[in-house]
Amino acid sequence: MADGKWRRAGATLIRVIAVWAASALTLLALAGILPDFRLQSDDGDTITRTAFTAAWGAGAFGLLSALVWPVLVRALLIVPALVLGALVFFLNGSLLLIALRLIPDGRGDAAPETAVVVAAVMSAVASATSTAFAVRDDDAYRRRLSRLAYRRRRGRPADQGGPGREGPPGTVFIQLDGVGHDALVAAAAAGLMPTVADWLADSSGHRLTPWRTDWSSQTGASQLAILHGSNHDVPAFRWYEKETRTVMVSSRPASALEMQRRAIERTRDGGLLTIDGASRGNLFSGGAGQLALVLSMAARRGKGSRSRAGYFAYFSDPANATRTALSFVAEVVREIGQSTRARARKVTPRVKRGGLYPFIRAFATVVERDVVVAAVLGDLFAGRTAVYADLVAYDEVAHHSGPHSRDAEKVLERLDRSLALIAKIADRTPRAYRIVLLSDHGQSPGETFAGKYGLTLKDLVRAGSGLPVPRRAQSTRSASEARDAVRIALHRPVEGGMDEQAAKLSDPIVLASGNLGLISFPDIGGRASREQIDRRHPALLSTLANHPGIGFLLVRSEEHGSVVLGPGGAEVPIAELSDEEGPLAVFGAGAADAVRRTDTFPHVADIMVNSMYDPGTGTVHAFEEQIGSHGGLGGEQSRPFLLWPRGLTDPLDIMAAESAEPGESVSAPVPPGGGLVGAEAVHRVLTRWLQESSGPQVPLRAEGFAGAGPVDEPFPPGAPGAGPTAARTARAIEPLPPPNRQDPAPDATGTTA
Repeated sequence: MADGKWRRAGATLIRVIAVWAASALTLLALAGILPDFRLQSDDGDTITRTAFTAAWGAGAFGLLSALVWPVLVRALLIVPALVLGALVFFLNGSLLLIALRLIPDGRGDAAPETAVVVAAVMSAVASATSTAFAVRDDDAYRRRLSRLAYRRRRGRPADQGGPGREGPPGTVFIQLDGVGHDALVAAAAAGLMPTVADWLADSSGHRLTPWRTDWSSQTGASQLAILHGSNHDVPAFRWYEKETRTVMVSSRPASALEMQRRAIERTRDGGLLTIDGASRGNLFSGGAGQLALVLSMAARRGKGSRSRAGYFAYFSDPANATRTALSFVAEVVREIGQSTRARARKVTPRVKRGGLYPFIRAFATVVERDVVVAAVLGDLFAGRTAVYADLVAYDEVAHHSGPHSRDAEKVLERLDRSLALIAKIADRTPRAYRIVLLSDHGQSPGETFAGKYGLTLKDLVRAGSGLPVPRRAQSTRSASEARDAVRIALHRPVEGGMDEQAAKLSDPIVLASGNLGLISFPDIGGRASREQIDRRHPALLSTLANHPGIGFLLVRSEEHGSVVLGPGGAEVPIAELSDEEGPLAVFGAGAADAVRRTDTFPHVADIMVNSMYDPGTGTVHAFEEQIGSHGGLGGEQSRPFLLWPRGLTDPLDIMAAESAEPGESVSAPVPPGGGLVGAEAVHRVLTRWLQESSGPQVPLRAEGFAGAGPVDEPFPPGAPGAGPTAARTARAIEPLPPPNRQDPAPDATGTTA
């Protein structure tokens, strides 16, 4: 054991000397290249003296980076996250100037702008050198990456894993936001995602199945149900609530917190991650005690709301900060180049990508990705039981470049590298981990409604209502989660619905959620009926239903109950809706049930509008400025995926067992269209998998409020977190009865029906 300690100490000393030498050589090279940077006296110095000066400066800069940088970053957590990212270069340059001042006899000097460049290059070289040495030493590599954790392993059970990787495995859920089942399969087959392709091809690896979203195919509805078990009364990404005259926006912190509170109140369940969980980059906490970049927590004040502290865990390493800052700049340049090329080639369909969008894209594809991945790696080393992380990069790029564009494919390549890193580190952690990959929805391509027809949905509604319409079609703001995340990082209020709230009560409020539109009449109490709408605006419903860009409407009738209206005067009572015929036939299996479910929501809009869908091309028309969209029915947006290790129970067997009567043999027929139905079903599957992985557990601490973080009191009766899931996890896991069906053989991609 003593020999091992000496070997580790010797290896550490060699790495330190190597990094020091590389940094000193970098200083010498830059001093010879940059005119405003010197390491010699005015009269000149010998080579030996200059080398000594470089070594001194490199050593001083390294010590300052190790000792002072973390303190500076922690102190600057009060500033917006993006501002912190922008300060990386300035802080690094300032540390270098201080290091140069510490060189004896004043031999080091640099102009401030030159110091920024020199510091960035030195940090990159030091990081590369340190990593190159560390990857050859498993222990060193593990120690280096474990520094990315938010919480050290102190205070955690010593027997949770260990060198032998004994004990129950943990589970990591990685959500690839917006990546549909078909897009994932195509990317793996094309070699864009080799890690995913390996999982699919390996007979002992993972299995893949699609699942079907609810009518509202967007992150707010899907992730709320996946993490908290219910998305009841979430009709869209944005919706209007008449009783409070407010617009709920899934990506607004206050709305996300309220959605989370309502879900917990309905299920009496703290969430998927209540027991030793971590929530990273999500809209909702899932009941986790460890939070980073969780939107719903951004609405709270106090210690429980400091999910932004995740930035400190990442940016406290100057090498990480510099690398991410440089990648951020490169991504901005890449987006400007790609959008310029698309305009020059007159690519269609196309939306505007100027203004702040390049920075929003860079935030989603670089900053959020790096911070979230780093947080997940820290959770692996901390040995957490369950981790759920959302990577939003693809979703943001696909909205503006298209889900099948080369831009989006490049993002999938980079996401696959992140998955490879997580998988590699999971093999080196003290605790074994199972990696589950999933998505919350897909994306459907298509020209925007305004681009195709020259007017927005709001313009069409106003025209059908006999209200004045602007001469030129105005853009409808995109419901981008990344855009709102940037505003939160900048401590700016999230926009959404302010103009609607200020509108006249007699004017209809029109909201967009991808290719799903919601129309509400704020001066009509409760849900407006078809008859009330016809009396006020006789031409509105027929104008909407017969427009070529609209597939169908949902509206309540006083005489027939809720009805679906379609082109050519089609009118079908909701009880008689069919997937085989009528207005919903082109939308495929499950469309009728999805519409019927949404019709029961208390806050369903007075008129629900779904755009047209062309099954031949798979295209829809978004009511927002998006050429890749999701939010309603039609195409790939409603077909996300679930990819899980083969050691876990098949999701269809889990669902069949839930529906079977006691003593009845389990049969799991594949639903029409394949896969699971609804995000709430995915929650039940993931909950079962956690039980299978970790065995019976008893939660020791309750959620203080809506999953905002643990408190020391035990669960009081009826408290959130003391509900069905807690009860299920507190008892032993009962094995499923053997199914009486044969598992379908996977195809070449590993997909099963």
